[in-house]
Amino acid sequence: MTSPGRIRVVVAKPGLDGHDRGAKVVARALRDAGMEVIYTGLHQTPEQIVETAVQEDADCIGLSVLSGAHLTLFPRVVELLRQRGAEDVVVFGGGIIPEDDIAVLRQAGVAQVFTPGATTASIVEWVRSTVGAPSSP
Repeated sequence: MTSPGRIRVVVAKPGLDGHDRGAKVVARALRDAGMEVIYTGLHQTPEQIVETAVQEDADCIGLSVLSGAHLTLFPRVVELLRQRGAEDVVVFGGGIIPEDDIAVLRQAGVAQVFTPGATTASIVEWVRSTVGAPSSP
């Protein structure tokens, strides 16, 4: 879903993980880069995240998981987007994710996975190059 003007990104913390510093840092970097960021807060269900993305006409969703539940939560968000007819919303994620799980997530429809050590500049650039500038009406 491209929206007029700026790239719209939903940044979300699915599941029971209570550590959101990294998500807030990424959200701020995206915002400082000129994107419109909707941060959903802690303890969101995949259903809540997808509902927010659809309501906000988001171009992409950035998920952050440190709890180890990424193999369940990330694919569920992708699946729910498909069910809602919003498969054009790009899903990316980050957090404590083992290297072996990245290919599984990519196969499930997660476009990119950022692990510890990824710079905010690389995330911003990836979002810009992947989502592109939204088209004007």
